[in-house]
Amino acid sequence: MSIEYVWTTPTDERARPLIDDLARDYDERYGDNDGIPSSYELYRYPAELFSPAQGGAFLLLLEDGRTVAGGAYKRVDEVTAEVKRVWTARTDRRRGLSRTVMAALEAEALRVGYSRIELTTGARQPEAHALYLALGYVPQFDLGADFEEIGYLEFTKELQASSAT
Repeated sequence: MSIEYVWTTPTDERARPLIDDLARDYDERYGDNDGIPSSYELYRYPAELFSPAQGGAFLLLLEDGRTVAGGAYKRVDEVTAEVKRVWTARTDRRRGLSRTVMAALEAEALRVGYSRIELTTGARQPEAHALYLALGYVPQFDLGADFEEIGYLEFTKELQASSAT
């Protein structure tokens, strides 16, 4: 089976599996924050921020027309993009699709002029921590600290033509 790369927007109907599953996952892992479901995070940013016109990008990976993975970035400043919404369908995990998404996002960010990526993940997402460390992202926190006390775990990576993983 071949993977199709689709650069689109969060409002694309094919993005629905990504958004719905991330919402479910955030709510299961983190519950409510001050009475607000953790999935609210997915709606905090307008869809336009992930469009090329606003310095962003939104990628879906499709296999036989089915959304299997995706991710996005939005502009932080002239040199920095923030990666958001990296996801792989439950039935398609352990296939390297998140690595594929990250490589595509990094390459696109570099192509449009970004030289730095930052991202944040939650304390209860060990698979994300492992992925970002394996891809050369530098933690902006003490790896030996209590992740629950830190809460949001920030990572950065300087992009170079040869480093887009």
